[in-house]
Amino acid sequence: MKIPTLLAAALILAACGKPAAPKATQAETAAEPTVQDTGALNVYSARHYDSDKLMYDAFEKDTGIRVRFRESGAPELIETMKAEGEASPADVIIASDAGTLFRFQDAGFTQGVQSDALEAAIPEHFREPGGNWFGLARRARVIVYDPARLQPEEVDQYADLANGRLQGEICMRSSSNIYNLSLMGEFIGRWGSDEAAAWARNVVANFARQPQGGDTTQIQSIAAGECSAALINHYYWVRLSTGSDADRATAAKTRLSFPEQDDVGTHVNVTAAAVAAHAPNKDNAVRFIEWLATPQGQQMLTTETKEFPMVAGVPLPEGLAALPDFKQSDFPLEQLGQNQSEAQEIYDRAGWN
Repeated sequence: MKIPTLLAAALILAACGKPAAPKATQAETAAEPTVQDTGALNVYSARHYDSDKLMYDAFEKDTGIRVRFRESGAPELIETMKAEGEASPADVIIASDAGTLFRFQDAGFTQGVQSDALEAAIPEHFREPGGNWFGLARRARVIVYDPARLQPEEVDQYADLANGRLQGEICMRSSSNIYNLSLMGEFIGRWGSDEAAAWARNVVANFARQPQGGDTTQIQSIAAGECSAALINHYYWVRLSTGSDADRATAAKTRLSFPEQDDVGTHVNVTAAAVAAHAPNKDNAVRFIEWLATPQGQQMLTTETKEFPMVAGVPLPEGLAALPDFKQSDFPLEQLGQNQSEAQEIYDRAGWN
């Protein structure tokens, strides 16, 4: 019998109490399946993109596996899984940043799996060594700057943001943001704690204002003349550069620098997927992650987000071809999470709120 297309929508988590299970599709309601059905898959995702719903729909059409999903922030999903315990219906966890995946793994919510298909498609550097998660898209943490106020050579190293000549010129988002925590995690591993802490203190001394907003806010602040440089993930700038006329005008007032090209390379992170520790549909979970590593899955995963596809040969989303080829850091991604607590302590001592 032909499986109907996906009609599920993300369930809004309750403000308190034990969360409900992911919402079922109309087809599931009619057939009264359970989460243990061989034809089911439950996805817990910390992403929030309309294209992901189309992605689930395409997987369901390709495989006949019914997809149900829950979308929320990573901290909320972690609390949900704590409340659910071993009865959690989660099969797959999708989240951005290796530091976030570390939090799920550290809480005991992932399991190591082996897949020849994933090992063939995904470079070893972008896979957790024990198979606890697999990177499916790449993002670079770059410097965005005002070319009318700064020359490229003034911002071609992360250390440049701590240079005293940029006093009053730096905008940033909160230090508790996982992107900044993971970047600091690499600095701790490469430079040592003392040098990393000195960098944070000197960047804070260069702040034009207290940290606020997200990465897009930093680009907008530079375009408005509030500051001259900031840290962002590359795709926020690409989205503006391919967006509305107003967005394009904002992006046009700024430039991107991919730091450390003459040294270790630019910090690169991932969007990744993991098989949940108590997945009732483990085989389907592995099959779904393998599908995300196919050309179709890669395109659906990255077209809206503007991340770099992980798998070689997959066409780039609109706007990425305008970015230069760049050297990527090879720092072990699993160590970013391991250094996370120390990273936050360094930021806190520096006064980076």
